[in-house]
Amino acid sequence: MYRSAIEKLKKWKVSYFRKPLIIEGARQVGKTWLMKEFGKECYKKTVYINFDSNKQMNDLFSSDLNIERIVMGLEIYSDTTITPDDTLIIFDEVQEVPAALSSLKYFYENAPQYHIICAGSLLGIALHEGTSFPVGKVDFLKLYPLSFDEFLLGIGYEKFYKLLNSGDYALI
Repeated sequence: MYRSAIEKLKKWKVSYFRKPLIIEGARQVGKTWLMKEFGKECYKKTVYINFDSNKQMNDLFSSDLNIERIVMGLEIYSDTTITPDDTLIIFDEVQEVPAALSSLKYFYENAPQYHIICAGSLLGIALHEGTSFPVGKVDFLKLYPLSFDEFLLGIGYEKFYKLLNSGDYALI
């Protein structure tokens, strides 16, 4: 499947000003798929953490937000050595552990070498009282449902895609 957002993620990966990224979007638009596919395509390793009903991750982020300790905990949990330039860290359903969301500020300030992408219900994130949102310390990507162009490319109709985008209305 092709999603145009992959191109935006590739630009984010090589950006000198890269911050942790939060992917926004409605339920079932493909946020999880996009993050995992990006990890497969563009990194040697991916550490995927789903915070939904994950007590171990809740405990990891509850004591303090020391990035070295958090990275060590993520390595132990995922049985993967996290190396900054070739490992993508994915936090899915991040609204379930508000301290994980707050940790993005410290990843940005103290360990910007790590590549971190998050997704989750931003309505849930916004409603957590007493949680510090990392304003200015994260980037955002809005993900929408599959577009018609993406659909055509996904089912192998590249010629129709090119025709529609050519503006040749007589042939269309």
